[in-house]
Amino acid sequence: MQIRQASSDDIIQLIDIRLAYLAEDHGGLSDMEIQEIKNQLPAYYNNHLQKDLFIYICEEEDKIISSVFLISLEKPASPVFLNGKSGMILNVYTRPECRKRGIAGALMKEAIEGARERGLSFIELKATKAGESLYKTCGFAPDHSKYLSMRYNIR
Repeated sequence: MQIRQASSDDIIQLIDIRLAYLAEDHGGLSDMEIQEIKNQLPAYYNNHLQKDLFIYICEEEDKIISSVFLISLEKPASPVFLNGKSGMILNVYTRPECRKRGIAGALMKEAIEGARERGLSFIELKATKAGESLYKTCGFAPDHSKYLSMRYNIR
């Protein structure tokens, strides 16, 4: 078992593990969704990997079995992040047959350290009930903001 940061050499497997995560998280994907996602991801990974996207992976026998995505964001500074830098964790996923071995926790520690090295003020994520205890163990706490999270869907 090897833990490391993903590189452009891993893009095919990164697409596969992203699709596995999305299928499980959304209860399946349609053929059209799979195709659109497969079409978008190679360019996205090529444009962002090791720039503002840092993917921590665990491999066994040259196969990615777990991942944690860290996206680095830079916005105008505020009292919450004086340097304007924050991060977001996505795609915390371990293949079902490899779970309950501490892999996701080890990858989360790597991502947190990577965020610290990049000078991020904080990292945020959206937790499912299944992942909540892992994130609390890693030091995450609920965000009690005075702001209401809202979204406008274009499509």
